[in-house]
Amino acid sequence: MAIEDNPGSRSSYGEELRRRREAAGLTQEELSVRAIMSRTHIAHIEAGRRRPSVEDARRLDEVLQTGGVFVRFLPTQGEGTVAQHFAEALELERQATVIREYAPKLVPGMLQTPAYAREVLQSGFPPKTDEERDRLLVTRLQRARILEDFKSPVVWYLLDEAVLRRPVGGPAVMCEQLRHIVKLGESHRIRVHVLPFSVGFHALLEGFISLMWFEDLPPVAYAEGLKTGRVLEVPSVVGECQVAYDHAMGDALSHRNSLALIKSIAEDYEHGEQQ
Repeated sequence: MAIEDNPGSRSSYGEELRRRREAAGLTQEELSVRAIMSRTHIAHIEAGRRRPSVEDARRLDEVLQTGGVFVRFLPTQGEGTVAQHFAEALELERQATVIREYAPKLVPGMLQTPAYAREVLQSGFPPKTDEERDRLLVTRLQRARILEDFKSPVVWYLLDEAVLRRPVGGPAVMCEQLRHIVKLGESHRIRVHVLPFSVGFHALLEGFISLMWFEDLPPVAYAEGLKTGRVLEVPSVVGECQVAYDHAMGDALSHRNSLALIKSIAEDYEHGEQQ
């Protein structure tokens, strides 16, 4: 079955890529060189375990001269439910056995309460209709269901103190949000570490990073900025991200002290003392 017949299927997409690569007389290694992708990534796409980014799909179309087939029929997560650059990372997040994230400015998506998430989504640019916001909100809250399994994935969060101090939605929203994080931390479902302002510069200050490990796939990193995001798979690059995370973790407060700080800030919000 060609991907034109079943555009939402990763397995069909991978089968079509394999068919067209072989028709062009290319090995995975040869295609990887011409399309500027790793051979491992191509192998995972063909096996239906990964989806290419839009940029990767464009290069595949160019090398294999397929007239835009691989861009037009990218497997989707549901139209409009996540930012296009995040779709692949969301899929990987669902497969991961270990996730470690650093958040520099906002509470990570899986930890967001409905009120906090709604504020983030409706305050973005360009403005969203209520319908668009609610559709995105449903997807974001569904991500949190990954935490319903107590043991898998193992999840660590490294939060910059700015995440706690920025009054997204006002004191009441922040109080509820921080207490939600404390509850998850005290139940031992997640580990939370705070990087206090007093640390100054640290190894992850430049932006958001998510590290993911899997049972049968090599680890990846996902880095995100304004309107952009990219899954990083080159082992040396992923390794550098892991080392940077470890360095920053060394500057962070312990899990226990982090929860105490988050509780204290939540109380400040409750009493209207947070500036």
